[in-house]
Amino acid sequence: MTGAPQQQRPAERPASFAARGRFRVVQWLRAVPIRWRILSIAGLNSAVVMVLAILIWNGANVLGSAWDDVRQVRESDKILAHLESETSRLQNLIHRYINQPSPELFAEILLLREAVLGTLTTRASNDPMLSGSVERLEQVTDRFLNGFGELRAVQATITKTYEQQVLGPAREMAGLYSIIEGATGHRDAQIWPALGRSREAFTALLVAANAYYLSPASASAEDARRNTETIEKTIPVMTDLADNDLQRMALTRLKARTVALREGMAKLTEQLAIRTELLRNTIDASQAEAIAVIDELSVKMRQREQKAQETFDKTLSGISRRVLSIAVMFLGIILSAGVLIALSIRLPLQQILAAMHAITSGNYDRRVQGTTARDEVGAMARAVDVFRENAIAKRKTEDELRASKERAESALLELNTAQQNLIDAERLAALGGLVAGVAHEVNNPIGISLTVASSFARRADTFEAELRSGPLRRSKLDEFVKSSRDAAGQLVANLHRAAELIQSFKQVAVDRSHAERRQFSLSEATDQIVASLRPVLKKAAITLSVDVPDGLVIDGYPGSYGQILTNLFLNAANHAFADGRSGAISISARARGSDDVEIIFADNGAGMTPDVQRQAFDPFFTTRRNEGGTGLGLHIVYNLVTQQLGGRMMLESRLGQGTTFRIIMPKVAKGGPTITDQTAADGTSQWPNRTMSSI
Repeated sequence: MTGAPQQQRPAERPASFAARGRFRVVQWLRAVPIRWRILSIAGLNSAVVMVLAILIWNGANVLGSAWDDVRQVRESDKILAHLESETSRLQNLIHRYINQPSPELFAEILLLREAVLGTLTTRASNDPMLSGSVERLEQVTDRFLNGFGELRAVQATITKTYEQQVLGPAREMAGLYSIIEGATGHRDAQIWPALGRSREAFTALLVAANAYYLSPASASAEDARRNTETIEKTIPVMTDLADNDLQRMALTRLKARTVALREGMAKLTEQLAIRTELLRNTIDASQAEAIAVIDELSVKMRQREQKAQETFDKTLSGISRRVLSIAVMFLGIILSAGVLIALSIRLPLQQILAAMHAITSGNYDRRVQGTTARDEVGAMARAVDVFRENAIAKRKTEDELRASKERAESALLELNTAQQNLIDAERLAALGGLVAGVAHEVNNPIGISLTVASSFARRADTFEAELRSGPLRRSKLDEFVKSSRDAAGQLVANLHRAAELIQSFKQVAVDRSHAERRQFSLSEATDQIVASLRPVLKKAAITLSVDVPDGLVIDGYPGSYGQILTNLFLNAANHAFADGRSGAISISARARGSDDVEIIFADNGAGMTPDVQRQAFDPFFTTRRNEGGTGLGLHIVYNLVTQQLGGRMMLESRLGQGTTFRIIMPKVAKGGPTITDQTAADGTSQWPNRTMSSI
């Protein structure tokens, strides 16, 4: 166990010695500013560039002669490529001239011909690598250019044949067709169908002949022949159907001109065949031979270029080896100096980075190293040390701020709890008032029913006693039946009234205590809510008018809608018509586009000042604080409209001229899933409970 460390020590000593030596060099370099260290690397690079430039300049002189050979070969190759391009272009121009003769094309051919001959006699003959093959190229080119002269003569003959023996008869035939049509009195004549077919064949013949002349093709020639036969076949038919001498004379001449046209087309076909043969055997063959000669010369040029390139590459390889050896030597020097300079910057920066990591991780007790150094990194270390001290002060300040924030959050939580308690109390108070009013309203029909039932019971006992005492007279029976019918009618009427009130209150209470989303009729929901508010109307001299059309179906929360109307109504009763003041309230609704509904709740009461309007929807704002108002009624209304129903609410009021609340809400509420989504989820509805409140 003790031998192993003794064996490792000799190996560790050189490593530690090297580390100490490197540390001393780094410390020595840190005495030099960083800018001078970087400039020293730039100076070494400049020295390397100068040495390499001298070597390259010497090598350039050696490569010059080798490059001259390569350049000469490439110049010769350019001449060959130029000759090949010009001969190919000349061939294309000749073909274009044959198809569409024009003075411009002919002048361009002559200019290009002179250019080809000039290239052969000047550039190619003076090129040392092409001078031996120029004579053969000139022979092939002369044959190529002479063939163009023969081709021009043939083309002139073709043009003459086409104009005289094809177009000439065709023009006469067109005139004859016009004479025949003019001699035909009306289009119901028997000759007219055959004349139409013949005229169509003549038009197609002209198109095919023109196409064949411009671009010889067997299909065009066949079309011309077929249409000529059609014309010749229709002429006898038209002759038999002709009804005057002018028609017959014109048809006779038309037959002769058709034969002449057919013979002209045949002669044109022979001459076009001669032209095609001349093009193939003289022009194209000569050009192909010229290309073959150029290709042979190009192969020789490639071989010469390859030999010159090998010489060039060999010379360049020798220069490259010398440059590489010198570059490697200087590169080693630059790398060594660069590593030492990098260490003199990197090691202190690592120390600063470690200090920064410690600071960011919250370890402010670790001291920053290198603050006594005189270079730029030392200045950075001193700045980081200042940052550490600031971080310590910042942490202390944050701790104090966190404690203050916790105290503030605790107070805010208590305030929110108190606010929620006030809202809940206001809701329960409003619901209690609604229950008391409805109970009072239901008490009347129930009391009347109880009185009628008691009286009916006593009358039944009297009738039973009379029935047992002796014979019953018919008048007594009729009287008992009549009184029974009256009592039953009163019971049914009053109990129906009580049932209607109870059903209305039940629907409103269910909607408000369970904010269930469902589809409901806006007019029916408004009527139910108004029915629940009738007790309040009886206590105040307020006239209520409702204008809600049938057919407005809402997918939303009827409870929230009921709470909105109730709060607005109670707010108007308490503020707009305070102290028993009389007035009128109107509730109207209409469709707004295809997606929205506009509800207007208006009164002609006291109105609001501008200051009150600005704060009307703020929580806990009330103008009757000393009379028990909490200031939550309109705040709850605004939240229901904007959040649960996804609508918007606007207030318009003038002091002494009443107040108007304008509510625009979507037909499909935005505050939760639709009926379809809700049913698809679990078949039940669980929505937050909202009750009524007022300012």
